[in-house]
Amino acid sequence: MWKLKEPKPVKLVVGILASNYQCLHTASDLVAGKLGEADFTSEVWPFDQTDYYRDQTGPRILRQFLSFERLIDPGKLAKIKLKTNGLEQRLAKSLAIPLPRPVNLDPGIIEPSKLVLATTKNYSHRIYIGRKMYAEVTLIYDRGQWRPLDHTYPDYRQQCYFDFFEKVRTRLLEQLKSVERKNRHSFNKEQSA
Repeated sequence: MWKLKEPKPVKLVVGILASNYQCLHTASDLVAGKLGEADFTSEVWPFDQTDYYRDQTGPRILRQFLSFERLIDPGKLAKIKLKTNGLEQRLAKSLAIPLPRPVNLDPGIIEPSKLVLATTKNYSHRIYIGRKMYAEVTLIYDRGQWRPLDHTYPDYRQQCYFDFFEKVRTRLLEQLKSVERKNRHSFNKEQSA
């Protein structure tokens, strides 16, 4: 008989692209208010590896990542992507900037072995995860470092991203060990009762 296992919890990360610092700070505050307390916030970097979002977000786009303290079930990624899409629409109205998408929010999850990003667009390397959403493995963690894949976005190939994700991954491993210790302690208490 096959025994199915529950997936281990993961770290939620949200990448923010913003047309200026005001948009970035407003988005960061809103996302943290809706998704929970952030444990790490990256530096702000220029998003200059592609001009894909130029018409929607402007000519000088800023990039920042947030990771969240509370671990989540990886099966909730599609639901979170729907929520961040709603937050983007809300921000587009409230920021009153003459751009169609002054903020872009990209949620993803970090597991010990990979970074997975959610997207609304299907492609050959993406898998449907429900709720009209798809997911892709964007980076893998192999031999002690983050590694891009053939389809990895150009900006996700930067060392500064790897350094941030390494910090988040290290925190995840600490949290998973803590969960395992608590579970072991609870199991031992039940066995001795």
